[in-house]
This record gives sequence, structure tokens and C-alpha cells, in this order.
Amino acid sequence: MQTSYEGLEFIKKHEGFRDSAYDDATGKKLNPGEKASGNATIGYGHMIKPTETFAPKIPESFASALLREDVKQAEHAVSKAVQVLLNQRQFDALVSFTYNAGAANLASSTLLKRLNNRDYDGAADEFMRWVFATARGVKVKLPGLVKRREAERKLFLTKP
Repeated sequence: MQTSYEGLEFIKKHEGFRDSAYDDATGKKLNPGEKASGNATIGYGHMIKPTETFAPKIPESFASALLREDVKQAEHAVSKAVQVLLNQRQFDALVSFTYNAGAANLASSTLLKRLNNRDYDGAADEFMRWVFATARGVKVKLPGLVKRREAERKLFLTKP
């Protein structure tokens, strides 16, 4: 399966667009050559690889192209891990989750275990466990993640 147009727009909405590099841990804009405390990121959550360089600003169309490429990794991870049939909305919700939380987190999650046991409702409820981030060793519930996980859960449960 591939992420639908609506799925890509869903990810864009929740990632937000940044035309210049920023530190994903702090949200702070990075000056050229400045190191991030988290991951140097640009566009719609594209983690900048050590081999990549970008102009001080990128256009939205370029950020969209980066997102389409990055989403392929999340799609592959979902397709590899999920052993049950999914509808398009379920797939899109899982790709959004995986794009944000990472393939390793999907693979080790109770969400995936419940889903592969055909407990779709139980799997949907697991989205809400993924609303925390660790900052300076402290686990913090982030309102933005709460909002995103609620939206992913709703999308996952929406009938085609």
C-alpha cells in the first residue's frame, strides 16, 4: 500500500512546515553550521542527514518532495510489521504514527501486537500511549502529541 493524498496532507498538517533548519528537540531555528541538541530538521519533519546541505530556506514544494521520499520508509515499516488487512485510513494513520514515532517504536509497540491479533479497537486505543517526550531526563506529556494521536486514532477508526 501507499499513503493516500489525504494521508500525506494529514502528516503535513501535524508536522507543520518550516522553510529553514531547526532543532527538533527545542524548535529553535538553526543558524548555518550550528549543531542541534536533537535532530537538525527542515520542511515537514525531514531529519537532515550529515551528507545533506540545504539553502537557508527551501520552498514548500521541495519540502513536499522530501516528505514523499521520507514517507516511503514509514510505509515500508508498516507494510513489513502489520500482518492483517488494513483499509486506506488505517494504513495512513499507521504511516503518520510511524513517521513521527519511528519504525522501531512501531515494531516493539503493544499497538502493533494488538493489531496483529486482530484487536483493531484495542490497537486504536494504544495510539494515546504515545503522547510523551523526554526533555532533560523528564517525561513530559506534549499537547501537540495528544492532538496528533487523537487525530490518528480517529482516522484509524474511520470506516472507508
